[in-house]
Amino acid sequence: MMTPSRSSARPLSFPVLVADIGGTNVRFGILPQAHSPLRTFPTVQTTMFDSFAQAAEATVLDATSMMPRSLLVALAGPLTSPSVQLTNAHWSVDPAELARTLHLSTVIMFNDFEALALALPYLREDQLLKVGGGEPSSRAPRVVLGPGTGLGVAGLVYGDQRYTPLAGEGGHVSLAPEGERDFALWAHLDRLHGRISAETLLSGDGLARLYRALARQEGVDGDWCREGADATGAAARNDPIADEAIDLFLTYLGRVAGDLALTFLARGGVYIGGGIVPRFADRLATSGFRAAFEAKAPHGPILREIPTYLITEPQPAISGLSSFATLPDRFAMDLSGRRLDV
Repeated sequence: MMTPSRSSARPLSFPVLVADIGGTNVRFGILPQAHSPLRTFPTVQTTMFDSFAQAAEATVLDATSMMPRSLLVALAGPLTSPSVQLTNAHWSVDPAELARTLHLSTVIMFNDFEALALALPYLREDQLLKVGGGEPSSRAPRVVLGPGTGLGVAGLVYGDQRYTPLAGEGGHVSLAPEGERDFALWAHLDRLHGRISAETLLSGDGLARLYRALARQEGVDGDWCREGADATGAAARNDPIADEAIDLFLTYLGRVAGDLALTFLARGGVYIGGGIVPRFADRLATSGFRAAFEAKAPHGPILREIPTYLITEPQPAISGLSSFATLPDRFAMDLSGRRLDV
């Protein structure tokens, strides 16, 4: 019989399979023992398989003789029921079914950015690119956000010598125009669900929306731009509309990051993850990102001291899940309804 556990510190049976399921890609790793090196596997697309179990079997189990006993899985969607439907992919993930299919003793579900937040205390300097601000306070709250297929957001707070990640759906907060440039552009933006949220503009589709809106302002055809890759490809061809779209994208990212920094008073730093911004690493420092981050009167002086970082580690959520598997007593989490033990 499977029973839920409240404790995050209960030991796991090894080997431990870790998986990060995004809207487009799924990444895998396996820990043979608590302090063994993490073994990673090729990233695969969710559209290549009918289910997570099929992807795990084909990508991991067929490539190793190790049979995992536990699964830590990060999901791009709210953990509102025992079975989780991904927000931007066709998979539904049922932990009880996974335990039966993959012969597991324990399955624990995490929000994908909650898993990324678990990695923040352990990221090294060579896994980060600092973009402005002062020095972080090691015990202060931290925030991570990241544009990809959607826009993920999570916080991390410290207390009683343990870290607690705070998962949410902050990517769906409203994004409002501020200056004349914004007010002119907003009239041309394609809305999502009748509104303009942060995710509407700060995602792969959001970059394409920005391109189409700018093209409409210029009176030229931009409807061919349907995905973020279309806009970045156009920028590589020196398309000035694409170049402006990327600048706006980074500026709006700074604006939302600054809002989240105020919300959490994140003196521990604000971290940018996701699959899109690392492609613009060489532009981030010279874009409007940091100025928009700090433009939060009357609290500009507070924001100027909060550091911002681009995460350059390619699989930070996998690293976060591995940290949890290795050091579960470093984290304080209520896993009611999302830890299943056989």
